Amino acid sequence: MYGNFVDILNENNVKKVLLVEPEFPIANKSKNHSDFLPIGLLKIATYLRERSIEVKLIRYESGTEKEDYDTDLVFVTSIFTYWSEYVKDAVKYCKENYNAPVVVGGIYASLMPEHCKENTNCDYIITGIIPEVEGLIPAYDLVDVDYQIIHTTRGCIRKCGFCGTYKIEPEWLCKKSIKNEIIKKKVIIYDNNFLANPYVEDILRELISLKKQRKISYIESQSGFDGRIMRKNPHLAELIKEAGFKSPKIAWDHGLGSYKAIEKQVNILTSAGFKPKDISVFMIYNYNIDYNEMEQKRVKCFEWGVQITDCRYRPLEATFDNYNPRKYKGQTSEDYWINPNWTDEQVRLFRRNVRRHNICIRHDTDYHSVSMERKKVDPEDAKRYRSMDYDEVKMYLNDAWCPSEVHLFN
Repeated sequence: MYGNFVDILNENNVKKVLLVEPEFPIANKSKNHSDFLPIGLLKIATYLRERSIEVKLIRYESGTEKEDYDTDLVFVTSIFTYWSEYVKDAVKYCKENYNAPVVVGGIYASLMPEHCKENTNCDYIITGIIPEVEGLIPAYDLVDVDYQIIHTTRGCIRKCGFCGTYKIEPEWLCKKSIKNEIIKKKVIIYDNNFLANPYVEDILRELISLKKQRKISYIESQSGFDGRIMRKNPHLAELIKEAGFKSPKIAWDHGLGSYKAIEKQVNILTSAGFKPKDISVFMIYNYNIDYNEMEQKRVKCFEWGVQITDCRYRPLEATFDNYNPRKYKGQTSEDYWINPNWTDEQVRLFRRNVRRHNICIRHDTDYHSVSMERKKVDPEDAKRYRSMDYDEVKMYLNDAWCPSEVHLFN
């Protein structure tokens, strides 16, 4: 069932390999976005090419005809456990169309290997990081992107209950330098805890130098910056700013009572030169904190002038998620996981509140109106309403929503 990467290659006398990304439900505009790039498959491609093994990468799509490729081995990647059925469909397609063993790796395979094996009927499961490919530069020519992904660490020093990193990457590994890995001008840092790297200052200074040399023009951290580390080392925020990081994120995982610590983190970032509206706070909802307290946390973020990156919680062992954002009500725990402290209506309401909150922050307004957003208001009236504050406009717009008010759910 479990396989070693090199042993699997040797056992099958591999000359040609097919790399498969399942038909994950990603919006077209997000294809090849940094969050979903099949980075593991691209590193495998580099490893195989260095050994003169031919590779082909496909995105499996249901209903498409078989790719004409006589492969000796198939690698299928996986992401979230709740997207397990997409992995199952991809494996089924591969086993029906190619006379070759199928290997599944990635997050789902690592967190739930037995379920993955039984559910997909694949031939091999690879769990965790593949050491042989980890240090390689991905084969970006197989995808159409203008950026690259970098890890300066693997694992994490934290063990948050909602995160599976410590299971997938149990060993805390840190790089001292990344300058020789930079091959593109746009860089996305994929660390789970970038600031925890003991060599982070050296790496930030490398990035500052590369920026000055115009070898990089854009850099972003896909995950948030560890605010507890930043509070103890506020000068790191200045280096982050000097390196050119865009849209910094911090996380607010605990209750409303911890707001002072988060406010201090926001102040450290603004003191370093970041505008409040460019800062985002990760907040996980549908989790242990109920809707009303999450709503109070949202209002605090509005007081600070920062945006929110909301994250709907799903258990690590969840194998399906049929949440439909287009429905306004009516779904149950049969459709997706709903925390006992939450309801379907609260899940949707909080998400709507966050969306409206972020629009108000970005546009520097103190109210949001769906009718105004959808241009259903007479243009002359709309022009007049834009100059009004919430107390004024609510007399004219019945759907005016105020982000600075706590919208409790009774």
